Amino acid sequence: MGFFGHKMKTYAFVGPSGTGKSYRAQMVANEKGINYIIDDGLLISGNEVLAGISAKKAPTKIETVRNALFQNEERKKEIQAVIKKRKPESILILGTSDEMVRRIAENLGFEPISETIYITDVATEAEMEMARNMRVTQGKHVIPVPTFALKKDFSGYLLDPLQIFKSKGKGKAPYISEKSIIRPTFSYMGNFQISDTVFKQIIDYVAEKTDGVYKIHRTIIKKHGEQNDGVYIYIEVIIQFGFNINDTMQALKAKIIKEIEKMTAMNVLNMDIVVKGVNVEK
Repeated sequence: MGFFGHKMKTYAFVGPSGTGKSYRAQMVANEKGINYIIDDGLLISGNEVLAGISAKKAPTKIETVRNALFQNEERKKEIQAVIKKRKPESILILGTSDEMVRRIAENLGFEPISETIYITDVATEAEMEMARNMRVTQGKHVIPVPTFALKKDFSGYLLDPLQIFKSKGKGKAPYISEKSIIRPTFSYMGNFQISDTVFKQIIDYVAEKTDGVYKIHRTIIKKHGEQNDGVYIYIEVIIQFGFNINDTMQALKAKIIKEIEKMTAMNVLNMDIVVKGVNVEK
């Protein structure tokens, strides 16, 4: 029965880095009747990330490999706990080589791999070359879950949605899947940081364009977590006499959150606005 107390068949999907494995992962799993995928440090089922942290969040390529192999004991136990609870009949592991998927299966306590699908079995040379070009020239990686499922974990990173529609032939239901493209910062531009001044300038600009707001009196920005995965914002505002305070502040808050998340890709974890005064001058 193995480590998890139930029989679970282990499949592997293997191909060199950047050839489109994550792009095709759900398609391969769907054709094999597999509902669970291990990809790049994540345990995925359908449109949901069940456990793990994407290896693409690691600050270096070496740490990316360590995370993808589940050499971190805490991450490994997190994955194992979900597997024990969910009891999947089968699972698909993605990797760049036979040795890599074997090590992932071994580190997580899975049964030995019983069947391996190679990227060359499901993609043409031209399709793989296109994927390689996207990886090399643009630094883009695909994660096989919708962008909304990753937004919280990838605050500060650049995410783009991707929808796949593939016909299976006349009379057959098409394959439709939502995925996300992520551009990890280390892969093409090194580490980057966003200054508090940037947030303050965005806030000032939005306030200037919001009816009823006279000016921003004070702004405090606090970044959260070791990897700055979100920001807390505190604002003191002077409003214009004659405007409804609650409505004006709600409008200001919504606009600021929208602009900061759009322009910086950072999550606004919490935002407090205090009205410090009223301007009565016309």
